[in-house]
This record gives sequence, structure tokens and C-alpha cells, in this order.
Amino acid sequence: MSSRRDFVKKTALAGAGLMMLPNMSFGAMLGSADQKLKMAFIGVGLRGVNHLNNALLRKDTEITAICDVDPARIEVALKMIKDAGFAKPQVFSKNDQDYLNLLNLKEVDAVVISTPWLWHTRMAVDSMRAGKYTGLEVSAANTLEECWDLVNTHEATGSHLMILENVNYRRDVLAVLNMVKQNVFGELVHFRCGYQHDLRGVKFNDGKTAYGKGVEFGDKGISESAWRTQHSLLRNADVYPTHGLGPMAVMCDINRGNRLMSLTSNASKGIGLHNYIVDNGGKDHPNAKLKFKQGDVITTTVETTNGETIIITHDVNLPRPYSLGFRVQGANGLWEDDGKRIYIEGKSKPHQWDDADEWLKKYDHPLWKKYGELATGAGHGGMDFFVMNSFIESAKEKIAPPMDAYDAAAWSAITPLSEASIENNGAPQEIPDFTRGMWVKRKPYNWIKDTY
Repeated sequence: MSSRRDFVKKTALAGAGLMMLPNMSFGAMLGSADQKLKMAFIGVGLRGVNHLNNALLRKDTEITAICDVDPARIEVALKMIKDAGFAKPQVFSKNDQDYLNLLNLKEVDAVVISTPWLWHTRMAVDSMRAGKYTGLEVSAANTLEECWDLVNTHEATGSHLMILENVNYRRDVLAVLNMVKQNVFGELVHFRCGYQHDLRGVKFNDGKTAYGKGVEFGDKGISESAWRTQHSLLRNADVYPTHGLGPMAVMCDINRGNRLMSLTSNASKGIGLHNYIVDNGGKDHPNAKLKFKQGDVITTTVETTNGETIIITHDVNLPRPYSLGFRVQGANGLWEDDGKRIYIEGKSKPHQWDDADEWLKKYDHPLWKKYGELATGAGHGGMDFFVMNSFIESAKEKIAPPMDAYDAAAWSAITPLSEASIENNGAPQEIPDFTRGMWVKRKPYNWIKDTY
């Protein structure tokens, strides 16, 4: 940890984030650490302090304000800031609306929002209206109206929004993106992805995520169970699509020469949470009497204007190992995350899978080859390091981020549209063109650069 901290403080890793940005060469910002980005963090729960930690490892940032309604989380964040040698920030924790006072500060350039889902859009909109460069955790919106709010506010104010989708920076994902850009798979045809993660027992425990036997949620819940489980009770929808869709959308240039056109969704019956409550709290527990609306396995099929299909799966209420279920398939072959396997016609033995390790090593993304060891301790296997670095460098330059308001809207729209499709027996739903036709001329970001 100390060696990583020392290196980051020496270089600020300015170039790394810029590899994700168009028309900028690696190293263009090296030596610019005197340009301090004044940052504020709204929400300093588990996700918020992870982002805070990565910001504290740099010498080109100042933490000028933090906000959370939980005093215990404020104390955790303040200790982190003090231990890192940073000055004490202003604190906003009086009530749910105190974040608005934070946004009025002139001493804030960029804001990172890591709050419960229902607060995401309204806080991001207020942040952009205040002229702040805004980083927003996933998912970015809950309704189509909110999706349009993000886009319309960005266009009206000129303030940038970056959706902080960290899976786009996962090492194997970036290696496969490298393969896609080098046409290893040929013309792309089909994708699979999703969020498949047993979340039945996630609870907050001494500052770390643990798996336990808790069956409470809402007012009696702790951490995510205080707000996330309520969505399973009331919504039959894919409420968390972006971890899977984000990387696939970049690979097929969504909003930049291609766009999401329509979807259909279906849901299985929902028995997982009920069974978990009965098994761990007893059949007489009050929550055992609740009927959860969300289907245990929700399957969404998306069509793009360029003719690709994307299958997205949401599966968090049944026992299972973690998987995002990635498949990238083209005319010449495919990669599957489950099984860690690749098949390339003319390179692999006919009808036999290759172990993906050698292929992914060969096409390892230059970011990871250069900074992989430094990023390892940054959270989620290192990808949190890269997403925060990209946000900070984009904010410093005041340029469009690699994943912008249009991406936030398009990826998050899966939630309300899947809900509408399920409600109507799988009826197709048109996905709005949040770029208003500009996807035709918008150029893809160059995630793979020839200068490193």
C-alpha cells in the first residue's frame, strides 16, 4: 500500500485517465499535480469511502466537503481524511437537504455521489445546476423521466456527468475490448451480461460487507438493506443493469455510431427472499408475510440499430456464486466469462475452447500492463482505481468523460423499460434516443490508444 501511495502522489497518474479520453495523448498531464481539484463527497457509506480512499491517494486533489446523514459515516470519513494528511473538510449532515448547502460552496469543483438509488438523479441534477463536475454511482436513474432529467440538465447547463461504472475498467473486460477493437472476434453479433450475485444476506458489519443471517430491511435494516430490499418488494424490474450493460455498450459503440433500440423483458416467480426469511427468521417473522414483487431471475433482450442483440440477466435473490455472465460473440469467435474461455475460428482447435488466460494476457490493456500492480489494492480488484482516476482527470480538464450523461440515461433506462415490459407480458418497449439523433455522428471514445 505504501509503495502505491508514494507512486500515485508523485505522478497523480494523470496520463492513465486520459487514455480513456479522445484526442489526448498519454502523459499530457504529467507534472500538473499543482492543479488541485477541489472535491466533495455526497454519501460516505461503503461505496463513498472507497472512492474517497482513491482520491486521498493522490496529490492533485483537495477534499473540501463531505455529506452524509449518518454521523457514524461522517466520523469514518473524517478519520480517513485526517490519516491521509489532508485538511479537515466542511461537513454537511443536518438533514436530507443539507447536500444543497454543500453544492453552494465555491470551494467545490467536482462532486462524487454515492447515495441510495432514489437520491441519485435529484442530487446529480442539483450538482450539475450548481456547475459542478459530477460523478454518479450506478444506477444513475430509476425512471425514464429521471433519465431525461440527466440529459436535459447536462445540455442546459454544460456541466458534465460521469456515470461511475467501474466494471468497464475490469482487467479482463478491457482486454476483451482491446480484442474487439483489433477485430479478433470479427463483426459483432451478440452479447450476454448481467448482475448475478447472491445479495440475500448482505449487511453492514464493522465497516465491511459481510454475509450474515439478517432478515430485516427498511427502517430496521443496516446499510444497503435499509433501502435496496425495498425495491425488490415493490418493483418487478431489472433494477441494477449497468454492471453488465456498460462494458457491452462500449464494445458496440452505443450512443456513438450505434444505439439501443428496443427491449423485451420477462421475470420468473419470486420466491428467493421469502424462503430466506423463513429459513433464517422463521415462518412467523413479520417479513415472512410479505409478498416480494421482483422476480428472482429477470431476463431482458435488447436490440441495437446495428443489429446486435444483448441479453441482460438480473439474479440476486437466489443462492448462487457471483457472475456477470459476460459473452462477446462475433463472426469469428467468442469470449465467455463463465468458464474463462475463448474460441477463435482458425486459431482454436475446431469445436474446442481455449483457456482465456493466454488470450487475455496477449491483449492485456496498456493501462493494466502499466499500472496493474499499483491499482490492485484500490477496490474491486483494482478497477475502482481507474474509474476514479478517469473522473478526476476529466474534471481537471473540464472535458467530457468517457461515460457521460447520455450513457447514464441509456444504460439506466433498462430499469423502467424492463418493468413496463414485464407488466405487459413481455411486450416490446422502445428505448428512447437520448442523444436526439446525435448518435449518428458522435465518435467512439478511443479506449485503446497507440501512445502510452
